[in-house]
Amino acid sequence: MATPSSAKRADKPAAREDPGLTERLRLEVERAVQRGLKGIELLGAQPPAVGRTPKTVLHRRGTLELVHYRAQADEVYRVPLLIVMAPTNKAYILDLAPGQSLVEFLLQRGYDVYLIDWNAPTDDERDLKIDDYVLDFIPDCIRRVQRDSGETDVTLVGYCAGGMLSAIYMALHEHGPVKNLVCFTTPIDFSRMELFRRMADPKTFDVDKFVDSVGIVPAETVVAGFDALRPASRLAGRIRLWDNLWNDQFVKGFRMMERWGNETLPLPGGYFRQTTKELLQQNRLYEGTLKIGGRLVDLGRITVPMLHVAAQYDHIVPPACSAPLMQRVGSRDKEEVTLPGGHVSLAAGPNAVKRMWPKLDSWLQERST
Repeated sequence: MATPSSAKRADKPAAREDPGLTERLRLEVERAVQRGLKGIELLGAQPPAVGRTPKTVLHRRGTLELVHYRAQADEVYRVPLLIVMAPTNKAYILDLAPGQSLVEFLLQRGYDVYLIDWNAPTDDERDLKIDDYVLDFIPDCIRRVQRDSGETDVTLVGYCAGGMLSAIYMALHEHGPVKNLVCFTTPIDFSRMELFRRMADPKTFDVDKFVDSVGIVPAETVVAGFDALRPASRLAGRIRLWDNLWNDQFVKGFRMMERWGNETLPLPGGYFRQTTKELLQQNRLYEGTLKIGGRLVDLGRITVPMLHVAAQYDHIVPPACSAPLMQRVGSRDKEEVTLPGGHVSLAAGPNAVKRMWPKLDSWLQERST
């Protein structure tokens, strides 16, 4: 005979299985297995292919390399673009892969694209200064673009320190031949780069002694300076990679960005010394006391149509660091836009495709004919 307690147990319905929980558990187990398999694959994987948009090297001289990308549109705008990269970085950040390439986007939109890329400086180039970049390299490349394209007008596009070099060049060559100037995340007020300024404090860092001892500043030193801005970023990146090892698209993008970061370039000692002393320590570009080739750099002499794009969450060149550029230039046709994103994601990545690239295209269209 059943007791009251046993009757209650018999009447109690069996626990129902939660299909949502079961599916989540199944998915997590599957991803864990994929993480293990993909992790083993990565150990022996070759570096991802980057910079695959077809191009021709027009000129190479030591650290300097000028390339011309092959047209991808039936009709091409008259005014060619010359992109200037920062001397610390390879230009393929703007040409990571098909569908993830600003260069490819511009070609498909009908622009004639040239680009100044940089290689590691040779031992003979250890004393290169900002003067060499803005009085020799950039003018030489502009002349070569003019000859190759058959056009007199050129639009100059500079990224980060490439934007700074382009702006200095323009301030010293106000009578042409550049028709338009576009800059991304361009440092002007170096007092706003607080951590870099602390690292360059003459009380604790003897830049002359350092440069005299190394000649060419190693890439590891350059990387360490950037890493100091976000000390945990590499570890956080590795954690994100592990969490997403099951996602082939994420892994592909991560590895391309990682390769770019790992291939940071060494710097000529002269350039590093000048940047440290005259920009970081003395803030001469912002103060209006910077002299290049014996001439004062006055940003007010820039009068061509100008666009500057800043990144809202830029930890390398904060918007406050680049804001004086628009305040100082003498251009009547000038525009600054601040977009969500960081220093790199502004120009490369899914958000760049939707935000910065279309903005750049719309601004260039009416000024490239």
